[in-house]
Amino acid sequence: MRKKLRGSIKICAEGHDIYSFINGIHAERIGCFGQYIRHGCFCAEIYRSDLGRLEEIAHEHGVKLTCTEQSSFSSEIMRRRRRYGLIIGLVLVAAASLFFSGTVVTIDIQGNDRISDSVILAALDELDIRRGTPFGQINYVNCENQLQLMVEGLSWAGMHRTGHRLVVEVTELVEKPEMVHSRIPCNLVAEREAEIVGTSVLDGQLMHKVGDYVMQGDMLVSGVTGDETGHTTLHHAMGTIMGIYSDEVIFTGKFVQERLVPTGRTDTRSRLWLFSLDIPLYIGGNSYDLSRKETTSVPLRLFGKTLPISLVRSRYTEYERTETELTGGELKDVLMQKVYIYEKNFLSDCEILERRISSTEKDGTLTLDVAYRLKGDICSQREILIK
Repeated sequence: MRKKLRGSIKICAEGHDIYSFINGIHAERIGCFGQYIRHGCFCAEIYRSDLGRLEEIAHEHGVKLTCTEQSSFSSEIMRRRRRYGLIIGLVLVAAASLFFSGTVVTIDIQGNDRISDSVILAALDELDIRRGTPFGQINYVNCENQLQLMVEGLSWAGMHRTGHRLVVEVTELVEKPEMVHSRIPCNLVAEREAEIVGTSVLDGQLMHKVGDYVMQGDMLVSGVTGDETGHTTLHHAMGTIMGIYSDEVIFTGKFVQERLVPTGRTDTRSRLWLFSLDIPLYIGGNSYDLSRKETTSVPLRLFGKTLPISLVRSRYTEYERTETELTGGELKDVLMQKVYIYEKNFLSDCEILERRISSTEKDGTLTLDVAYRLKGDICSQREILIK
């Protein structure tokens, strides 16, 4: 280990007065290791610091000296001693490691479910706790108490340091469950005009039978019942009344439509994100009137750890407005797509028995008139007002 640190050199000495040379080495008390003589050649290992004196002894005795340096830690340093960039890099890495070891690099929030991280981070920022804040400046007890007061919905907050991370643990308030008033007295009335094709009453008195045609607002199931003695009982009417009814929807579109299309021109801007600082690495602004922005962020990593330093690239794609004239078939396909979305969002809970579509072209527009014949539940609750 000592040879690795100090550096060792392997020597080979040849000459007529080789033994006088060996005696001179011993007289100067130069440390030699692994000495042997083979075919009149003396071989050994010495420390690098003794090479100068050994060369003087070899010159005095007329001995030819051959030296070979062994690989060691000190030899690697000597070989790279003039690489100033490497030395500066090592100094910067050491300085960055010392700086980040006492600075908040990452804020890790744990335990929150309903409250977003951004809300807690904003409250911490008001308390002067952010990426880049020295750990020694944080008053943990005071900040924990202030955080509970500043963020609504927190019942407890705690903070502790783990390496370069500031871990913020929170506990949210348990909200009182919402009371569902499922037994309020009510009637079931018809939500639309329809022909009744099926009834299923769970509570209340049925007012119409299958085959009846009811108008919008007619009572279907009454929540008020009475007996022979004149006693009145209020119910929360429940049931399903299936009916067949009609519905009509109109969709309109123009043949000439304005669209945004890419021009093919792009512009990439880079920024350096250092803790909470956003440093632009470009000059001037974006000259595009209409553009779409795509942003990518590449964080800097050191020894497998993510540092609060990122290179953010924003790519702008230029767009321009153009007018496109659609054919009748193309515009009809666009409107039919809207019909499909309407049925998926608003008619998913009923059965479509019939669909009739009529189209009309007028003043550069195409209109689709969609008439439906549907089967579904026509009930709507209406609360009974009690004095």
